[in-house]
Amino acid sequence: MLTLIPTPIGNIADITFRALELIKSCDLILCEDTRVTKHLLQLLSNRYNLELPNVDIVSFHEHNQESKLPHIKDALSKKSVLYLSDAGMPAISDPGQYLVEYCQKEEIEYDILPGASAAPLVYAASGFDSGRFYFYGFLPKKGKERGSELVKILDLGIDTIIYEAPHRIEKLANELAKIDKNIEIFAAKELTKRYQRYFRGKVEEFVQFLQKNSTKGEWAVVVKPNNGAIDMQVTLQDILDLDIPPKPKAKLLAKATGKSIKECYEELKKSKF
Repeated sequence: MLTLIPTPIGNIADITFRALELIKSCDLILCEDTRVTKHLLQLLSNRYNLELPNVDIVSFHEHNQESKLPHIKDALSKKSVLYLSDAGMPAISDPGQYLVEYCQKEEIEYDILPGASAAPLVYAASGFDSGRFYFYGFLPKKGKERGSELVKILDLGIDTIIYEAPHRIEKLANELAKIDKNIEIFAAKELTKRYQRYFRGKVEEFVQFLQKNSTKGEWAVVVKPNNGAIDMQVTLQDILDLDIPPKPKAKLLAKATGKSIKECYEELKKSKF
């Protein structure tokens, strides 16, 4: 049997009693990074007097899962196998889905424990009142695909959760501000950790916030799209300078100018903007 075990995203005390009991009695531990998992297990052992099992701890992630699966097939059907993420819920912007799908196809029993996850936590902390959200996860790192995905997110008309690395959070803020300075966001870094920090406000204010404060740490950002017209402080040239494909760029130009998307698209093709 396979059990996916959520692990603390920061505060070690967020581990569950069920997780501790399963760890004590398992036959095999699969994980994203063996160094991270061994460190976590040692911390749990020290704090909760956890008797660590004498079992193999095997790296299993998107880069090696196909080659590793043949070696663990028998264990999945005959033994107690755990999968631990580095932090948070497995299969949610973390490995684990491949194992779940395999168990479904092979009719192997599996279970998922509830536990720590940044997505519902950051939305609950946001104070946004729509009561519904779209979870995006990590954006593409660069290129036109990144800009295109941002435009799609804003076009959804629903609060959207994005994860971002510390070295790209300023880039995200500037990209959003270039599209519309009035977009409201909620951002949290280092959730559940000692230096947890919250920000809520306009994205142009967030740009200024990041200039004055450390960006170190993992970020979760909730973007509340502006469903009205684009703030005209954002010039047409700002939109034209965005590194995104013509179709999403035409949507932004249509909002800014009042023209139809088709008209803006045709004008872009003819370079009339």
